[in-house]
Amino acid sequence: MATAQHNLQHELEQGDIKSLARAITVIENEIKGYEDLLLNLHFSKYVPIIGITGPPGAGKSTLVNSLVRTLLQNLKKDSNGIGIISVDPSSPINQGAILGDRLRMNEHFNDARVFIRSLATRGALGGLSAKTIEVTEVMRSFGFDYILVETVGVGQSEVEIAGLADITLLVITPESGDDIQVMKSGVMEIADIFVVNKADRDGADEFAKNLNQTLPMRQGKEKAQASVVKTIATQNKGTEQLVQEIKKHLEQKSHADLSALWAEKAYQLILKQKMQGIDKTKIKAEIEKEFKKDNLFNIYRFITKY
Repeated sequence: MATAQHNLQHELEQGDIKSLARAITVIENEIKGYEDLLLNLHFSKYVPIIGITGPPGAGKSTLVNSLVRTLLQNLKKDSNGIGIISVDPSSPINQGAILGDRLRMNEHFNDARVFIRSLATRGALGGLSAKTIEVTEVMRSFGFDYILVETVGVGQSEVEIAGLADITLLVITPESGDDIQVMKSGVMEIADIFVVNKADRDGADEFAKNLNQTLPMRQGKEKAQASVVKTIATQNKGTEQLVQEIKKHLEQKSHADLSALWAEKAYQLILKQKMQGIDKTKIKAEIEKEFKKDNLFNIYRFITKY
C-alpha cells in the first residue's frame, strides 16, 4: 500500500473522523491505492445498515432527522455515534448534484456523534450511487452504531437498497394510495417496515389499516411479514416505536437473510468491475458510424462482442 494510503488507514483505525472523510473521497473517486485501502479495512463489530427509501416529498430527510435524534438518546456516551449517507441525483447533463440533504438535516450537522456524507448517483440507477457499497464498508470499519442510507427517491427502481441494507424502510404518506399501485411491483416487495409519515393528515389511520391488511398479498411467502409504523417526523412522534421495530427486525434476521444480502453485494461489485472500461459515448459513436454505412450486420456484431 502506498505510504499516503497506509497513513490514512492507520488514522482511520485510530478513529479520526477527518480521515474517514478523506478515505471516502479516495474510494468515491478511485484515487490510486483505493483498492488496497478497501482490502485492508478492519472491523471490530457488525454495524447494521438501515435503508430509507420512498417517493419524493414523503419526508425521508425529516424522518432521518427524527430517527437519528431518537437513536442518539439510546446510545452510550462512549459510542461512535451514527453515520448517514444521503444519495442525491446527478444532473444527466453535467453530472453535478445539489447534495442538499445535509441542509435538511441541519439539526445534526454539527453534532460530533453524527457523520453525514452526501453522494451523487453519477448516473447510476436504483436510487443509489455506484460507490455506495464501498463507502458503507469504510464507514462500517469506523465502528458506528448505526449507518443510515437515504436513497434518491425515484420510486419503483429503488430496489437496489435491499441489496445493501440490513433493514429497509419505505416512507409513504396517507395520500400515497395511487403511488402504492405504481410502486407495488418494485419497492413494495423489499420493504421490512412501512413508515406512514405525516400521520396527522386525514385518512392516515385508514391508510395504515388497509396497508396492514394487504401486505401478505403483496409480499412473497419467503419474506418475513413486514410491519407498519405511523410517524409525524416533524413532531418527533412515532420514532420511538420505529426504533423498536427496527431492533426487532434486526434480531429476526437469519443467517440465510445475511447470506443473501452479502451475495447481492458481491454480485453488484462484480458487475461494476466487469463494466469498467465500457464507454457508452464510444459505443454510440461506433454504432452511428456503421449506420452511415448502412451495415446493420456490423452493428449486430459490434453489440454482441460485449
